[in-house]
Amino acid sequence: MSSKTVTEKIQAIAPASNIPFAITKIGHVVLNCRDLERSVKFYTQILGFKISDIYEPEMVSGGMVFMRFNADHHGVGLVGAMPDVAQNIELHHLAFEVDSVDDLLRLREHLEQNNVTIDFHGRRRAGAQIAVEFTDPDGHQLELFWGLDRVGGDEVVRPRSEWRPAQSLEEAIDNPVRGQSPVVRDKSLLRR
Repeated sequence: MSSKTVTEKIQAIAPASNIPFAITKIGHVVLNCRDLERSVKFYTQILGFKISDIYEPEMVSGGMVFMRFNADHHGVGLVGAMPDVAQNIELHHLAFEVDSVDDLLRLREHLEQNNVTIDFHGRRRAGAQIAVEFTDPDGHQLELFWGLDRVGGDEVVRPRSEWRPAQSLEEAIDNPVRGQSPVVRDKSLLRR
C-alpha cells in the first residue's frame, strides 16, 4: 500500500463545479504600517502609486490611504496602525506586473539609487516570471514582475521539467523559458 505525498494529495483537489459566480481579479490589498507618511512616500515616490483618498485617524485608527496604479480607485491601501515590523506570517508577498523587461531593469537601478535593498532579481520556478523582489519600509515583501505564464482554456501549465531558475535579470533574459521572449530595448540597462 503506497501513501500519497502532500503534493499528490493537493493535486487531487478538484475545483468545485457548483460555484454560482466567477472571481475576475484580485481587487486590492490593505497593509498595516508603522509610519503612514513614510510608507506613503515609499509607495508614491519609489513605486509611482497615486493617492486616491485619505481617511483621517478619526475615521480609521492610525489613518488610511487608498492608492492606485491603474484606473481602479485603489489597488493598495495602507493603515497606520501597526505596532512593529511586519512578520510576514499571514501574507508572504505582494506582486505587481510591469509592461516590459526594460521596466524591471530600470526598477532595479531605481531601487538601488534610492537605497532599497534588493532581495532577489531573476527568475524563480513555477510561473516563469522574471522579477525583482524587495521589501517596503515596514518589511512587507514586494515583487515586480514581467512574463508570468498564462494558463489557457486547456488548463495546461508549464511542466516542472521546463522550470529554469535564474539568479539575475541578465541570466533570465539570456536563458528564456519556452514561449517567453524577453526583449530588451535599452541595452545600456544590462549589466555585463
